[in-house]
Amino acid sequence: MGGTLNQHQPTVLIEDLFYTYPPLAPGDVPTDALSGVSLSVQPGEFVAILGPSGAGKTTLCLSLCGIVPHSTGGTFGGRVLVCGEDTRRSSPAALSAKVGVVFQDPESQLFTTIVEDEVAFGLESQGLHPREIDERVTWALAQVHMSEHRLRNPAYLSGGQKQRIAIAAAIAVLPQLLVLDEPTASLDPVGCQEVTQTLAELRRQLDSSVVMVTHDTELAAEFADRVVVLAAGRVAYDGSPEELLQEPELLRRYGVQPPALAELSSWLTEHGLPMRFYSLPGAESQLRARLEERLSCRLS
Repeated sequence: MGGTLNQHQPTVLIEDLFYTYPPLAPGDVPTDALSGVSLSVQPGEFVAILGPSGAGKTTLCLSLCGIVPHSTGGTFGGRVLVCGEDTRRSSPAALSAKVGVVFQDPESQLFTTIVEDEVAFGLESQGLHPREIDERVTWALAQVHMSEHRLRNPAYLSGGQKQRIAIAAAIAVLPQLLVLDEPTASLDPVGCQEVTQTLAELRRQLDSSVVMVTHDTELAAEFADRVVVLAAGRVAYDGSPEELLQEPELLRRYGVQPPALAELSSWLTEHGLPMRFYSLPGAESQLRARLEERLSCRLS
């Protein structure tokens, strides 16, 4: 399921985006957040946004749903087109019919006392028929494996369950674009695994474009078609995850922690055993091949 979009039109087109937050108090100076960002996201593409704290990642997410600049003020330059709409002319409410957003802290997004009401809220604001709302809520909760919690109070759910409810609410509108801002950052290991499994399911079943901000390079390696690195409000890298995640030194230069497996691969290469992997499947296949090669040499 998913929204319809001209397949020749990017879901996201950002051209030379500059944004500066207004001063927090009289006498404070404005805060530069984005400085000439240009990038696009194609229909169905999964793009991971990496970068150190303060690089502008969350501001980029807010610009995709219109919160920047409509709700934040500040100085905005350049152009952001989302699903063909200019975000400076479309309000966050209007964009919410096409853009689903999940923030880092699930508690900041949940405000009803019943799970099904939480998921239905965005659909009700669109004026959909009650029968369609019920079908969408049922479908979205099934996608995140939370159907049995439909009538519970979200306040009594675990962190991972709350985040899955937030994801269900975001996908229930059948967004053309799903924006995830650090969806696992505030979760314990169990909650992180729950959300990661949910993302894997959505990756297989949704045709929406996805932009996910994360500090977790292994998460980016698992899901992303493309990786964009932000540094000091600018695009420092835009390309394949394979090329970037196999270069630990390049990642460190950008202020990003490399995947542990990429560091192991680099160490093995430096010590005379050339390897290039950054994921468990890649490590397993290459190490198995090397072991079989060594065993074959000894037996021959």
